[in-house]
Amino acid sequence: QIALDMTAKESEGCRKASVDLACEPPRKLMRLVMAIRPAYQKSLEDWLPETAQTAWTDYKIEVLSMPANINWKALQEVYEFQPRNYEELLGFRGVGAATVRGLALIAELIYGEKPSWKDPVKYSFAYGGKDGVPYPVDRRAMDESIQILRRAVEDAKLGDREKLNALNRLRVFIPPIRQ
Repeated sequence: QIALDMTAKESEGCRKASVDLACEPPRKLMRLVMAIRPAYQKSLEDWLPETAQTAWTDYKIEVLSMPANINWKALQEVYEFQPRNYEELLGFRGVGAATVRGLALIAELIYGEKPSWKDPVKYSFAYGGKDGVPYPVDRRAMDESIQILRRAVEDAKLGDREKLNALNRLRVFIPPIRQ
């Protein structure tokens, strides 16, 4: 499964470009959105033999498509406020997933700032879910993984303080034992 990850380090440029875009008048953003041709839509250039195409028409977006439900009213409020950073942008009521995806798409097309598509939660159910979804937790597999990581930290050529810090960070992932 593919997921837009705007929290990733690789998305930093896209976050900055999204803030810049949010500081533009919403009417300008609407014009940019209308100018974006969906990947599945053909144009006359697709049927003609080799022509001198501009970088804009030659540019292909593989994953992102423009969401249909961008909250333009929220973007108007954001524009009036002029956020200084991505956190301020996300703090606005009405700026949700569709608006974030829309800004990311425009940022990629206009500024060439690509967002990350590495799903940050794809391993969250590697051992199952505590409520049995998608399947019950495999405690034995989880314990084996923890032991492998613990041995790796203990065998690493680290000072005692670094080892202790690494083991303490690892302990966060160990669920409490129920009696």
